[in-house]
Amino acid sequence: MTSKRRYVVVGTGHRVQMYLDAMAGDHRDDAELVGLVEPNPGRLSVHLNRLAEAGLEVSSVVTGHPDDLERVIKETEADRAIITSPDYTHAELIVRSLDAGVDVVVEKPLTINAEGTRQIADAVQRTGRQVVVTHNYRYSPRNSGLKELIKNGAIGTPLSVTFEWVLDTAHGADYFRRWHRDKANSGGLLIHKASHHFDLVNWWLADTPTQVYARGGVRFYGSENAAARGMAPHPERGTHDGTHSPWELDLRTDPRLKALYLDSESYDGYQRDQDVFGPGVTTEDNLAVIVDYAQDATLSYALNAHAPWEGYRVAVNGDEGRAELEVVERAAVLTDAEGRVVIDPSAVPESSSRTGGERLTLQRHWEPAQDVKIEAGTGAHGGGDALLLADIFRGHADDWLERSANWADGVRAIAIGIAGNESLSTGLPIKIADLELGVDLSR
Repeated sequence: MTSKRRYVVVGTGHRVQMYLDAMAGDHRDDAELVGLVEPNPGRLSVHLNRLAEAGLEVSSVVTGHPDDLERVIKETEADRAIITSPDYTHAELIVRSLDAGVDVVVEKPLTINAEGTRQIADAVQRTGRQVVVTHNYRYSPRNSGLKELIKNGAIGTPLSVTFEWVLDTAHGADYFRRWHRDKANSGGLLIHKASHHFDLVNWWLADTPTQVYARGGVRFYGSENAAARGMAPHPERGTHDGTHSPWELDLRTDPRLKALYLDSESYDGYQRDQDVFGPGVTTEDNLAVIVDYAQDATLSYALNAHAPWEGYRVAVNGDEGRAELEVVERAAVLTDAEGRVVIDPSAVPESSSRTGGERLTLQRHWEPAQDVKIEAGTGAHGGGDALLLADIFRGHADDWLERSANWADGVRAIAIGIAGNESLSTGLPIKIADLELGVDLSR
């Protein structure tokens, strides 16, 4: 058991609720919220009110603008900062928090480019402080099950990995309504989303990526693609009166999104429901990547952000066999009688040949295939979030699967995306060592 730590939380958008709910609920005895840092007073009030309704005493919580971060940390005598702000702000906020004397927990991705990585590396070395990156997919039982097979030697030495991740027209499209649609804000899906996936492969293989070649582009979303397909113009945003298309998000239909974003627009003008086929989309929606690893394994990775179902398929080929993981997180994206998207993962028509679920298969050479039992997980990210939160707030005990990710793991994950973006620009394979990220990534 660890002593109760004092936390300042930076950023109060959608993702922060997981951490705040934990501090108001299961981890109330482990963590004390002492500060909230957010530039939008509307969103700040929404979360403070929610915490008060949950029975947490919030009158002493110190609040402030990001410009006040050091003051809030000093005033609250905080031990840690949790950073859940937009990706492009991570590097600066991490460095300032470390210099202000606290350790940092940061939502993935660690940062979005090589310069940000070097700044963080300098600050870690300068301060001796810790940075934890919340790669929660490691904790999902299905992903842990694949790790256990590989680490137990069930397929021998891993030689290659194929990994396909499909984002559907509910989840995938949502990246093109938000600030993520502009690649300058997030580094694109190769960093914002795929850092999850690259971290899994790095962890499964217990290896370090060395070279990356990537292809892809904006091929589905955005105004140019819509015009090329002859699509009729859409409203500039999804929140409007009249008929809606399945591509739109009406913030009025979700009380939480309405409170966080629609009701808070007057403070900063941010629109959470932009047209996915409007101008200004620079984030790629189709991507393919080949990654070489230090121990000679190769990853072949593909990401699609407009699929009719959501999930992923992984195959790891070893010198003694093959392990396969298939996960269907949502079997179909359907619409209701009013044309609005039904996001319930269990909503599948009876005629569908695809259903939700997960399957882990092991087949060794000269043997039949066998299903491997996956321990049931509950909650977000296949049960991974609850286990991650326990590690963050209570500290992790010895873990044979090594699921806790440090900041070097966070760098390894985004290094593939940073190199991939460089490869997209140049058309050439990129050696990660040439990026000069400021940290030795060899294990």
